Amino acid sequence: MALYVLSILMFSMGLGTMLTFASSHWFMAWMGLEINTLAIIPLMAKSHHPRATEATTKYFIIQAVAAALILFASATNAWITGEWDIKQLTHPLATNTVMLALALKLGLAPLHLWMPEVLQGMTLTTGLVIATWQKLAPMALVYQIAPTVSPTLLLALGVTSALVGGWGGIDQTQLRKLLAYSSITHMGWMIIVLKFMPNLMLLNLAVYVLMTSTVFMALKEISATKINTLALAWPKAPTITALLMLSILSLAGLPPLTGFMPKWLILQELTKQELPLIATLMAMTALLSLFFYTRMCYTMTLTISPGTNNSYTTWRLYKVRKYLPLAITTTGTLMLLPLTPTMTTML
Repeated sequence: MALYVLSILMFSMGLGTMLTFASSHWFMAWMGLEINTLAIIPLMAKSHHPRATEATTKYFIIQAVAAALILFASATNAWITGEWDIKQLTHPLATNTVMLALALKLGLAPLHLWMPEVLQGMTLTTGLVIATWQKLAPMALVYQIAPTVSPTLLLALGVTSALVGGWGGIDQTQLRKLLAYSSITHMGWMIIVLKFMPNLMLLNLAVYVLMTSTVFMALKEISATKINTLALAWPKAPTITALLMLSILSLAGLPPLTGFMPKWLILQELTKQELPLIATLMAMTALLSLFFYTRMCYTMTLTISPGTNNSYTTWRLYKVRKYLPLAITTTGTLMLLPLTPTMTTML
């Protein structure tokens, strides 16, 4: 893809997201979501592989349906109440419809079935954009309508997403599908605390984007898309492999890594809200996710290459790579837990 075309598409993605961030009118927010979707479609289909084309088609249909539901619900609310303002979404039918449409855009269970299939058909770079940047605009709208959404709906979406993300990733061998189920789980953690402490959801979103970016970039550096390929990573790039293992454990939420911070604060908040059963269930779902994260770490660091691995070793050309973005995100992924007291004062 030509550089100027890529620049236009990236600028359009940024424009769409910022338009949704800055808008207080439903029509402008919808327009930002549409610009965002249309800008990423060529990036998804640029490899011209049948699997990429199929994933792009699925993504376009899902996002179009969700956008149509948002426009329908906001128009219904305007018809009933005379208000187009995002924070004035007060009619129960419109509120719940918009929330379900945004859940479809985010890949929250039980509206998640497109997410693993779409990520599996993408390159790691495009998958990174879908798993991080494409979540920002819908989450901004979810943040704004949270006060009027039914708490039962949010709790149901959160618990279901955490359970489905944990169970779904257990038997996966494709890393992109694993990261898709990881994304579903983290979205569940964000949604479940949204009603009680919205700023904590924003903190969780920032930490999730940081950790997911680190893992995607590290996997791209070692050219790994399957679990058995990870067994060949240690001889090829021992430093990146060790840091990737720690980043995955941070994604799982183990102390003393950064990923422990949002889980700790969310469980604390759920306990304060007198929801001990929900807090216990969320902690148990974290163990499900920990299983497949630990399996990835075992394959990377405790399996002697080639062992029983039946993958070919990737050919290596010793060329200069730009590691600065990966270095910055890895540092944030591993070392921000001591800032927890500072973060809690800001929430």
